[in-house]
Amino acid sequence: MPSAARVDSWLWAVRMYKSRSASAAACRGGHVEVDGDRAKPATTVGVGSTVTARVGDRIRILEVMDPIVKRVGAPVAVRCYLDHSPPPPPRELVAPIAIRDRGAGRPTKRERREIERLRGH
Repeated sequence: MPSAARVDSWLWAVRMYKSRSASAAACRGGHVEVDGDRAKPATTVGVGSTVTARVGDRIRILEVMDPIVKRVGAPVAVRCYLDHSPPPPPRELVAPIAIRDRGAGRPTKRERREIERLRGH
């Protein structure tokens, strides 16, 4: 077990990003902080470090428990950090159903053939 790891490698290993290059790009883009300071990809993290990362549309606040460098399965990855992130916003329970009135929107194939016949095509 290493005593420190690169932040881009650690974020990839604990499955916050799908690839190490994506986590490095997030670091270069200013989306990752270690202990309150903007992190470069090579910034080291150790036990007790706080990593704040923008992952998708969420802000994740993670405390490093195990600075791993190899990607592990999801059940093992969860044990490598403590998640202090705020809960995600609630999703809408039911998606609105798109209902259109007859005749609104695109014509059906039958209606299109009638239009073409009227136009003389």
